[in-house]
Amino acid sequence: MKRNVVGAHYGLTTWIAQRATAVLMAIYTVIFLVAVLVVQPGTADAWRGIFANGFMKFVTFLFFLSLFYHAWIGIRDLWMDYIKPTGVRLSLHVLTIAVLIGYAGWASKILWSL
Repeated sequence: MKRNVVGAHYGLTTWIAQRATAVLMAIYTVIFLVAVLVVQPGTADAWRGIFANGFMKFVTFLFFLSLFYHAWIGIRDLWMDYIKPTGVRLSLHVLTIAVLIGYAGWASKILWSL
Protein backbone atom coordinates (compact mmCIF):
# COMPACT_ATOMS: atom_id res chain seq x y z
CA MET A 1 0.00 0.00 0.00
CA LYS A 2 1.45 3.36 -1.03
CA ARG A 3 0.96 6.27 1.35
CA ASN A 4 0.40 9.85 0.29
CA VAL A 5 3.21 12.18 1.31
CA VAL A 6 0.70 14.95 1.97
CA GLY A 7 -2.33 14.91 4.21
CA ALA A 8 -2.65 13.44 7.67
CA HIS A 9 -5.36 10.91 6.78
CA TYR A 10 -4.54 8.34 9.47
CA GLY A 11 -8.15 8.03 10.50
CA LEU A 12 -9.65 6.32 13.49
CA THR A 13 -6.46 5.26 15.28
CA THR A 14 -5.09 8.75 15.75
CA TRP A 15 -8.56 10.12 16.47
CA ILE A 16 -8.95 7.61 19.32
CA ALA A 17 -5.40 8.24 20.58
CA GLN A 18 -5.98 11.98 20.75
CA ARG A 19 -9.32 11.53 22.54
CA ALA A 20 -7.77 9.03 24.98
CA THR A 21 -4.99 11.45 25.88
CA ALA A 22 -7.60 14.19 26.36
CA VAL A 23 -9.53 11.94 28.76
CA LEU A 24 -6.35 11.16 30.72
CA MET A 25 -5.58 14.87 30.99
CA ALA A 26 -9.14 15.60 32.15
CA ILE A 27 -8.93 12.89 34.84
CA TYR A 28 -5.59 14.29 36.01
CA THR A 29 -7.08 17.78 36.18
CA VAL A 30 -9.78 16.52 38.55
CA ILE A 31 -7.18 14.68 40.70
CA PHE A 32 -4.98 17.78 40.81
CA LEU A 33 -7.87 20.09 41.72
CA VAL A 34 -8.96 17.75 44.53
CA ALA A 35 -5.38 17.64 45.86
CA VAL A 36 -5.14 21.43 45.78
CA LEU A 37 -8.52 21.86 47.47
CA VAL A 38 -7.61 19.36 50.21
CA VAL A 39 -4.08 20.65 50.88
CA GLN A 40 -4.72 24.34 50.09
CA PRO A 41 -1.03 25.02 49.52
CA GLY A 42 0.08 28.50 50.43
CA THR A 43 3.82 27.93 50.55
CA ALA A 44 6.43 26.31 48.33
CA ASP A 45 6.80 23.51 50.89
CA ALA A 46 3.07 22.79 50.72
CA TRP A 47 3.29 22.58 46.92
CA ARG A 48 6.28 20.24 47.21
CA GLY A 49 4.23 18.18 49.65
CA ILE A 50 1.57 17.59 47.02
CA PHE A 51 4.16 16.17 44.64
CA ALA A 52 6.18 14.29 47.29
CA ASN A 53 3.73 11.43 46.97
CA GLY A 54 4.86 8.82 44.43
CA PHE A 55 1.32 8.48 43.08
CA MET A 56 1.06 12.20 42.36
CA LYS A 57 4.45 12.22 40.64
CA PHE A 58 3.39 9.27 38.49
CA VAL A 59 0.02 10.71 37.43
CA THR A 60 1.62 14.11 36.82
CA PHE A 61 4.23 12.52 34.57
CA LEU A 62 1.47 10.52 32.85
CA PHE A 63 -0.36 13.82 32.32
CA PHE A 64 2.72 15.35 30.68
CA LEU A 65 3.29 12.30 28.45
CA SER A 66 -0.38 12.47 27.42
CA LEU A 67 -0.04 16.19 26.75
CA PHE A 68 3.06 15.71 24.62
CA TYR A 69 1.55 12.83 22.63
CA HIS A 70 -1.67 14.81 22.17
CA ALA A 71 0.39 17.76 20.94
CA TRP A 72 2.42 15.49 18.64
CA ILE A 73 -0.72 14.19 16.93
CA GLY A 74 -2.12 17.68 16.43
CA ILE A 75 1.11 19.28 15.24
CA ARG A 76 2.00 16.32 13.02
CA ASP A 77 -1.37 16.57 11.32
CA LEU A 78 -0.95 20.31 10.96
CA TRP A 79 2.48 19.88 9.32
CA MET A 80 1.15 17.15 7.04
CA ASP A 81 -1.88 19.15 5.95
CA TYR A 82 -0.25 22.54 5.38
CA ILE A 83 3.47 22.02 4.68
CA LYS A 84 3.75 20.57 1.18
CA PRO A 85 7.54 20.36 0.55
CA THR A 86 8.55 16.94 1.91
CA GLY A 87 11.97 18.03 3.19
CA VAL A 88 10.57 20.98 5.11
CA ARG A 89 7.79 18.83 6.56
CA LEU A 90 10.25 16.11 7.62
CA SER A 91 12.50 18.72 9.24
CA LEU A 92 9.54 20.13 11.17
CA HIS A 93 8.53 16.62 12.27
CA VAL A 94 12.04 15.91 13.57
CA LEU A 95 12.23 19.28 15.31
CA THR A 96 8.82 18.78 16.92
CA ILE A 97 9.74 15.27 18.14
CA ALA A 98 13.04 16.54 19.56
CA VAL A 99 11.34 19.38 21.41
CA LEU A 100 8.60 17.14 22.84
CA ILE A 101 11.13 14.51 23.99
CA GLY A 102 13.17 17.31 25.55
CA TYR A 103 10.09 18.58 27.36
CA ALA A 104 9.37 15.06 28.66
CA GLY A 105 12.91 14.79 30.01
CA TRP A 106 12.63 18.21 31.58
CA ALA A 107 9.30 17.31 33.22
CA SER A 108 10.76 14.11 34.69
CA LYS A 109 13.80 15.98 36.00
CA ILE A 110 11.57 18.55 37.70
CA LEU A 111 9.16 15.99 39.16
CA TRP A 112 11.80 13.68 40.56
CA SER A 113 13.90 16.51 41.98
CA LEU A 114 11.03 17.79 44.15
